[in-house]
Amino acid sequence: MTRFPRPVVVGHRGACAYRPEHTGASFELAVDMGADMLEPDVVVSRDGALVVRHENELSLSTDVAERPEFAARRTTREVDGRERTGWFTEDFTLPELRTLRAVERMPQLRPLNTTYDGREGVLTLAEVVAIARRRSTAERPVRVLAELKKPSWFGAHDLPMTELVAAELRRLGADTPDGTVVVQSFDAAALRTLRAELGSHGPTMLQLVDDGPGDDHLVTPVGLREVSTYAQGIAPSRHRVLLRDADQVMTGVSDLVAQAHRAGLLVVPWTLRPENVYLPQHLRRGADPIGPGDAQTEARLLFALGVDGVISDAPDVAVRARGELYPSRPHRAAPRPLQRRGAVPGAR
Repeated sequence: MTRFPRPVVVGHRGACAYRPEHTGASFELAVDMGADMLEPDVVVSRDGALVVRHENELSLSTDVAERPEFAARRTTREVDGRERTGWFTEDFTLPELRTLRAVERMPQLRPLNTTYDGREGVLTLAEVVAIARRRSTAERPVRVLAELKKPSWFGAHDLPMTELVAAELRRLGADTPDGTVVVQSFDAAALRTLRAELGSHGPTMLQLVDDGPGDDHLVTPVGLREVSTYAQGIAPSRHRVLLRDADQVMTGVSDLVAQAHRAGLLVVPWTLRPENVYLPQHLRRGADPIGPGDAQTEARLLFALGVDGVISDAPDVAVRARGELYPSRPHRAAPRPLQRRGAVPGAR
């Protein structure tokens, strides 16, 4: 694997601390704020379109619940072992999804974002790629970090996401390691399938790692070596790097970044958020849970530990933190090889 010339800042669903997530305005603002990558979540429509939504249930991020023409499609189903009631992308064609309008998914947390409700519609993965390419320059390329949501679940319901993604990346000319699209997912089986489909010269992939015990095996030395057989990096919860106790007091840092680098893997933690409620106690400012805290220091800590990037709802904050440690933009130098311990330079 090769490392980036400097750590990247990934705009999580765009700049969703300031605009409703997954909208064109959110993605454009993320680029304006200095993000190197745009991170959309990808789900599948009934007719096999790859659309960008936080999850396949639509009621929190669109106005579907207010649309009488779709009232009969409200249903309850079990998704990944969890019962959900609402409206699901797999019950809508892409033209139907196009009629919906995006709204702020967390209005209690980000009430100012609700002023943008209804202004924009539902985008496809291809349209996010188009934004990244249009906003790229020779000195500052912009890429897309596409998260595949529930690919095995979709596959079991006759919507083969990995096949659809492979075909779309080929169609877009984004199926190479240095292409516009980097792929990530919590679903290791799906990443393995996509790697087999697109080969060793396919796109860069990251294994997402949750902070629950179910993913503990992924961050052991054996687990990291296993990940390196199909992915080029991990995207762990930041709580696996910056450790906290039950009272949200920071208790120390782990050695995960160093361990992953020894296994030849990039490390891009998620998700940095600017509000007090998401920060450790010592970085909270004031008593308002949704007020802004010192998220810049949290980002600075991660950069100082050697991460290869961060995924942030507020890319401007992460860009400022990076600027403290990497004060100038480097020329587009060739990526630096990430050598495993004991590896011979140039050996494969």
